[in-house]
Amino acid sequence: MDVKVRKPHNLFLACRRACGARWGLGPKVVHWLYVSIIRPSISFASLVKWVGSQMSSATERLSRVQRLVCLGIRGEIHTIPTGAMEALTGMPLLDLVIQVKARSAVHHIWSLGCWS
Repeated sequence: MDVKVRKPHNLFLACRRACGARWGLGPKVVHWLYVSIIRPSISFASLVKWVGSQMSSATERLSRVQRLVCLGIRGEIHTIPTGAMEALTGMPLLDLVIQVKARSAVHHIWSLGCWS
């Protein structure tokens, strides 16, 4: 799980270098980057990653990635707690996103009759 979180984290940091407090990418573009590139790369193969994403070390790593994104979107000071920033931006927790995608994959496989 560490490699699967580190890669999107580094990808977002590379994109983040293109924005600043008064210049660069705007909040809408940072949100778009997260929703269309970062979050799908984390939640890819969520059926396999679901169990690993429930561990506290994995949820902490996922929370760090989401905190960086929230800082890029809101441009707030760094002392605001992660939970408050996630609430302000309206983003669901990444471990819950992985869980929902895994459950929908299980339901899809079960509805096809491939799950026993």
